[in-house]
Amino acid sequence: MEIKGIKEEIERLKAERNALILAHNYQRAEVQEIADYVGDSLDMARFAAESEAQVLVVAGVRFMAEVAKILSPEKTVLLPVPDAGCPLAESITPEDLKALKAEHPNAKAVAYVNTYAELKAVAHAVATSRNAVDVVSSLDADEVIFVPDKNLGEFVRSKASKKVILWKGYCYVHAGYTLEEVRRARQEHPGALVVVHPEVPPEVQREADYVLSTGGMVQLARESEASEFIIGTEEGLITRLRREFPQKRFWPLGAPRVCQDMKKITVQDVYKALKEMVYPVELPPEVAEGARRALEAMFKLQAVKSGP
Repeated sequence: MEIKGIKEEIERLKAERNALILAHNYQRAEVQEIADYVGDSLDMARFAAESEAQVLVVAGVRFMAEVAKILSPEKTVLLPVPDAGCPLAESITPEDLKALKAEHPNAKAVAYVNTYAELKAVAHAVATSRNAVDVVSSLDADEVIFVPDKNLGEFVRSKASKKVILWKGYCYVHAGYTLEEVRRARQEHPGALVVVHPEVPPEVQREADYVLSTGGMVQLARESEASEFIIGTEEGLITRLRREFPQKRFWPLGAPRVCQDMKKITVQDVYKALKEMVYPVELPPEVAEGARRALEAMFKLQAVKSGP
């Protein structure tokens, strides 16, 4: 079947199954284009939970589909490519976090949303790249264990007045950015704002104009009077920015970075997921309950931060 026919079938199946397609910012352009919602992992899950759809097709990696299932337990959540994983999430196990907690008994543990449900279930709270500083700062503890991304953890440590205990994990997409790339980009595009993700190395964070989550980058592009941006994150977000803000210009910081797992999903995979109802995400009840508790702790901490 040609791509046009596949897209028509996807639309038919969505209506038939009362389904939504959710795509992360790092997905292929053609997958973003057929999605009902494009955003970061938590925003996708919250959008889905608030919808009346009964089937959620998550074009992302496994931990994103898990979050969608945790927030919408009564809905069917499909992950089109079941082995779309995340090396950062795989860099730590629940046993590793339990050992850290035993070493630091007075600390509360915060798990980055980029972790699997089993790990979240062991944490006190979850945090995203957008709210990690606020979550850590709002905790009633002088010591906080933050896992697994060490660069995001360093960013949190620099902003929060806490003792922050870090893990050794990192995102291979972001960890390779260098100061030389920032300086070269500024020479090539003078006047452009340099915007990087907090998973980049600390020295690159300090050299940038803004350190933001992918959602924060979209918001900046929408609200800033600037017309040129150098973007330090996965290329899929740049694709989205160029599509949504054609009057502005966006360049990658250095060579374009690619998340191989994010790019595993194709339009054909989304079609198969809807047609055959594969591959459903299921979690053991005790894992789902523990992870939901940690997510709800994050929501409560955010509410405290934002006030009435």
